[in-house]
Amino acid sequence: MYEWETRLTTRDENRVVRPLEWGFEWIAPFLKEHGMADALPSEAAMRDDTAAEAAMNRINELLIRQSDSFFGYRRPTDFHLEERFPQLYPTNVRPETLAKDAALRQQAVDGKLKKAQYLRFTSPERTPYPENDQVNARWYPAPAHKDPNRPRQAIVVLPQWNADGFSHNSLCTIFNKMGISALRLSMPYHDIRRPAELERSDYAVSANIGRTLAACRQAVVDIRCCVDWLEEQGYEQFGVLGTSLGSCYTYLASAHDARIRVNAFNHVSTAFGDVAWAGQSTRHVQQALADAGLTQSRLRNLWSAVSPCSYYDKISGPEVGGPGKRVLMVYANYDLTFPKEYSLQVLEAFRNVDLNFEARVLPCGHYTTGETPYQYIDGWYLGSFVYRAFKALRKEKLAGLSPVAPQPTAVEEEAVTR
Repeated sequence: MYEWETRLTTRDENRVVRPLEWGFEWIAPFLKEHGMADALPSEAAMRDDTAAEAAMNRINELLIRQSDSFFGYRRPTDFHLEERFPQLYPTNVRPETLAKDAALRQQAVDGKLKKAQYLRFTSPERTPYPENDQVNARWYPAPAHKDPNRPRQAIVVLPQWNADGFSHNSLCTIFNKMGISALRLSMPYHDIRRPAELERSDYAVSANIGRTLAACRQAVVDIRCCVDWLEEQGYEQFGVLGTSLGSCYTYLASAHDARIRVNAFNHVSTAFGDVAWAGQSTRHVQQALADAGLTQSRLRNLWSAVSPCSYYDKISGPEVGGPGKRVLMVYANYDLTFPKEYSLQVLEAFRNVDLNFEARVLPCGHYTTGETPYQYIDGWYLGSFVYRAFKALRKEKLAGLSPVAPQPTAVEEEAVTR
């Protein structure tokens, strides 16, 4: 399994090692707007790595204390739906991928491809890239239910880092069959939001410390804005599903938004910096950081403001979390991208904060989750949880009961035991 996983993580040859940049300019607008400009280092300090690192550590500490503001936003006013042909937006240059992209483009030309609806709006977090700031979420509305008293439910779905434009779309169609509408969100710097200068979604996670922090913030506020739009459409109950990097983003959004009740975290880890340093798929990022003299523990501090482990109290506490949230965490026994030891730390932390959660274990690795038969096992875990969690919310609303955890089926209990 390790050999298979390694083959999958090394087949793409267009990863770029970009040098370390502190990226204070990416965080400066937020700090200035919120009266925290004093946290920014002087021009001289920015040119001194020791002083710059110390300043970035202080900024992370400040952002954690002010996380409600850091992950807060001004509600967009330009929500709109547009129709267009779906495109692949490949992030690798393998022949089979490029052939698939070409075939889809030809189908659109020949009129054999249906147009799809996409939610578009301007992200509250602005960047130097206009295409990145136009949020994109493919819309999968569920048919109206015959029961007028049934609460309208929706989920925001985020795929993995460097996902193409079709990743996770099949999950959305499955949720539609459950009566749940879905928005499949393109993460910052992904597919249609990717700057033309990039082949991959490198700017989402890179050796630019400040830009990576800003990309996380943008992803979180974009998720919350999607919930705003769904509320405007009359939806009442909301969930999120995120895979890998998408799991980190959805966790941070849920930890800061009480409206998000159903949470499916597909591949989980503790500290953002630990995964970037130890994971196979970020080895090019780790190389740049190591070449600059950083270590894993120091990187952990530099990205602590966007680390799930910084907000265990937020997702379980009475202000945002509490007994109302339902959580699924999925991890893999042979994961070389989100090493298992970090996932087990999340499991232990969830137990310690008394979070209402379920855990499922995949008998594969990170990349092999997308291979047969593991993709179907993962899909079963995710789909069955989302179905049961939303069903429990419906019962809670219609019966006026206190929140009750969705109970696993006998088949799921047997799978966990195995």
